[in-house]
Amino acid sequence: MKKITLIVLLISTIIGGMAACSNPKEIKEKQYYAEGLYLYQKYCQNCHMDNGKGLGELIPPLATSDYLKNNTTELACMIKHGKKGKIVVNGKEYDGIMPGYTSLSTIEIAEIITFITNTWGNHHPAYTINQVEEDLKKCP
Repeated sequence: MKKITLIVLLISTIIGGMAACSNPKEIKEKQYYAEGLYLYQKYCQNCHMDNGKGLGELIPPLATSDYLKNNTTELACMIKHGKKGKIVVNGKEYDGIMPGYTSLSTIEIAEIITFITNTWGNHHPAYTINQVEEDLKKCP
């Protein structure tokens, strides 16, 4: 736990140092990314691994994931309520159960989405609280 705290502190310090050279949008994106890293480590890393490659045949990868790219608006629901059933990621079918984290706030979900969609070869704009709120309204 000390290692995670140290990493988050280091990232926050770096972000703070860059703040003088960044516009408010960039600062917010960097904050979301740093917080998303911490939340990913806490809630997601045990299954999706620290490298985002998932767990063999059981857990799909997040790294360079076509699923993330093509289904971004479903991510908030998946994180909040979990996912059961088949999905195809990078041409490979996975059929499992992902737990939901109903205790996460909209900002925490936005931060996780920002982190996973901008790491391991994924490149997406930062996800906003408003986007998460809209996506959660559409959950099945």
